[in-house]
Amino acid sequence: MSIQPSEVSVSLDRDRSSLFVPPSTQDHIKGVLSAIAVLVMYGDYQCQESADVYRLIKVIARQLSVSLGENYLCFIFRHFPQIQIHSHAQRAAEAAEAAAVQGQFWQMHEMLFTYQQELGNGYLVEYANNLGLDISQFLQDISKKVYVDRINEDIQSGLYSGVTAVPALFINGIRYSDRWNIEQLMAAIVTANH
Repeated sequence: MSIQPSEVSVSLDRDRSSLFVPPSTQDHIKGVLSAIAVLVMYGDYQCQESADVYRLIKVIARQLSVSLGENYLCFIFRHFPQIQIHSHAQRAAEAAEAAAVQGQFWQMHEMLFTYQQELGNGYLVEYANNLGLDISQFLQDISKKVYVDRINEDIQSGLYSGVTAVPALFINGIRYSDRWNIEQLMAAIVTANH
């Protein structure tokens, strides 16, 4: 049996406005997967817009937690380093993963976005040190590129979902394509299940 090119394109050309890989415990999660609204962000630590959108999400998450309860929103971050334009993005993602293994993903995630102009190797070690990580383990993991496959899985899942640039957001599995401001993003999150 031979597969015709048209059959292949139909299967590959799936709906590019929905999330290909559903959220799971393999993801970096703030909140609970059973939340009413699950927000998945593909981001790049060296991308200014990714940092800006992450800051927006933090504000929205705090507001929703107060008004609708702490289990209303689940936030998931997936790596999508744009290495062709951001030379430090891949290494920063590896640093976040190395910190994750030591239970400090979100702390490192915050540092990388806060100091995104300073993502050279020396800075990454300084951040790891500031977080109290086991530096020899951290350096060993990064030098052996232990987390490259994990990061590539995030990138692949993004590509399958039609992500070509970051930041990219999915609310309950549907691509958010409106403006990047608190009012519209919050409205999209709140109405996602209605």
